[in-house]
Amino acid sequence: MSTTSWTVRLRDRIAHTVPEGQALPDRQPAYVASWIYVFGVLTLASFLVVLVTGCILSLGGIEWWHTSSIGHYVNSLHLWSVELFFFFMVIHLWGKFWMAAWRGGRTLTWVTGVVTFLASVGTAFTGYLVQTNFDSQWISTQAKDGMNSVGIGAFFNVTNTGQMLLFHVVLLPIAVGFITVAHVILVRRKGVVPPIDAKEVSA
Repeated sequence: MSTTSWTVRLRDRIAHTVPEGQALPDRQPAYVASWIYVFGVLTLASFLVVLVTGCILSLGGIEWWHTSSIGHYVNSLHLWSVELFFFFMVIHLWGKFWMAAWRGGRTLTWVTGVVTFLASVGTAFTGYLVQTNFDSQWISTQAKDGMNSVGIGAFFNVTNTGQMLLFHVVLLPIAVGFITVAHVILVRRKGVVPPIDAKEVSA
């Protein structure tokens, strides 16, 4: 097989990005059995539910979930998956903070996790703005002064439902998803961070 084949180049690129056997490892160090290591996976699982329910909600437009029993159900799933997403992510974030998860050359892993959290806050905020109810109207009118005071109200207009909807369903989820993928790749490259008093285990 020629080394110029795109499949060979892709395979080599994947092997360079994630060490062989680390993309989906079947063995982990003993300390990973601790509950604190579970919350990263729970965050990912709830994020997937957020994406699926959000896609279903988008099929019927921006108001159908107010008048449909199925819409109410899916909207509730979307809301509670977001609540769990933030609950798990905050525990994961603080757990890794107290474990000093940037040790062992994992600074970029830590930074991508924090940036993911910040992007998720923006995504959740725009979600509140597109509920198409009195809550969203109140939130947008209260938030606009804050946005204008820092000079971003001209291009981030919280009273513009259409703009906020596109931010919520396209731009910010893509950003969160992209950074999350980068974060997971970095975890797989460097391995999970050990407890402070544990011996570092090479991946």
